[in-house]
Amino acid sequence: MTPIRVGLIGFGTVGAGVVEILTRQADRLTRRLGAPILLSRVADLDITTPRPVTLPSGLLTRYPEEIIDDPQIDIVVEVVGGTIDARELVTQAISRGKHVVTANKALLAEYGNEIFFAASQANVEVGFEASVCGGIPLILALRQGLAANNIQELLGIVNGTTNYILTRMSQEGTTFQEALREAQEQGYAEADPTLDIDGTDAAHKLAILMALAYSARLDFTSIAVEGISRLDPLDLQFAKEFGYAVKLLAISRDDGVRVEARVHPTMIPLDHMLAGVNGSFNAVHLTGDAVGPILLYGRGAGMLPTGSAVVADLLDIAYNMKQGIKRRVPPLGADNALQNSRTVKPLAEILTHYYFRFAAQDSPGVLSQIAGILGKHHISIAAVIQKGREIQGSVPIVMITHEAREAAAQQALAEIDRLPIISRPTIFLRIEDPNLDAAQI
Repeated sequence: MTPIRVGLIGFGTVGAGVVEILTRQADRLTRRLGAPILLSRVADLDITTPRPVTLPSGLLTRYPEEIIDDPQIDIVVEVVGGTIDARELVTQAISRGKHVVTANKALLAEYGNEIFFAASQANVEVGFEASVCGGIPLILALRQGLAANNIQELLGIVNGTTNYILTRMSQEGTTFQEALREAQEQGYAEADPTLDIDGTDAAHKLAILMALAYSARLDFTSIAVEGISRLDPLDLQFAKEFGYAVKLLAISRDDGVRVEARVHPTMIPLDHMLAGVNGSFNAVHLTGDAVGPILLYGRGAGMLPTGSAVVADLLDIAYNMKQGIKRRVPPLGADNALQNSRTVKPLAEILTHYYFRFAAQDSPGVLSQIAGILGKHHISIAAVIQKGREIQGSVPIVMITHEAREAAAQQALAEIDRLPIISRPTIFLRIEDPNLDAAQI
């Protein structure tokens, strides 16, 4: 049994998870594959800090080129994070004729087209199951399991940090800053959580999912992105009163001509399958024209869940190597994916429902002035809550609208916020509820 030799670049949390699984499951993996998967070398800049797993003596190095240039190593695993160094390491490994497995969603979202093209030229494989939603086998589902479907809609909770924060804000009334601090203390958020809370991490993942769903080039820059830092627990409580939960959603839809591509805080009905996804868990709700709705749910990050996905890719590539097969399934599910592009619908043109919270003076005629401006922009009101209590010197007026165009909503809010009766900028959330116009709120 000729062993499959693996080199691991990056020995942080995910790298330690890969080592633990390869070690703990060595016999099982050998039985499944019919050959051992051997970890030949592990590279990291820090080789002195203790890890939760122990490596045999002599396996660690500070120099990734010892892995990339080793002719005996078949597969290179990249889990260093970031994009600049990772891009160079991955492209070098590919140029040496080595297969690559990566968990790096930022790398693929920004440079995936280049990497996949290089892999096709070198006739090697790129595995990236771990790049989106950790241990959930989402990439496999889109590349193969759902290949017979046109993916009509994709709604995803793909960032555990923001989902944990929003869960705490909704369930406990915790402020954003308090919930963020808790997330950092629990290990769900980085010391610098910017990429999570501003929506960039979710947008990276959405770019990968869309490329797979539509068998097309990655197009990260076309995704409209908003984060969660402007949210107040008050808005999550009002959402509950209307029958909604608030989640940071990655959203894409295909109308046959253009696709939507957006990440932002979103209200979804409490009976929607995604509404009960709480804490640091991830979930993606897919709708295919043949299978209908599907929910994939699980842990989206962590040492072992992400390590599990990396090892699954190693096993998949190793199976192909044993059979003398390369690139049995192209990375994005179709041979011509890198030649295909999808036109993205501008955010200003989307049609959706809205939640508005106005901070208004407690005086006669306020509601009629607001309603008049909304009407002028062809936005009709589905429901209103007007609280008598003052909040920071103003009375909240909360509305749910019927479906409206984004550009019209933004123009109306800009005009309303200029009114003397409005004391602070209006808070708004988009609503994903196809049944709202027919429902009685």
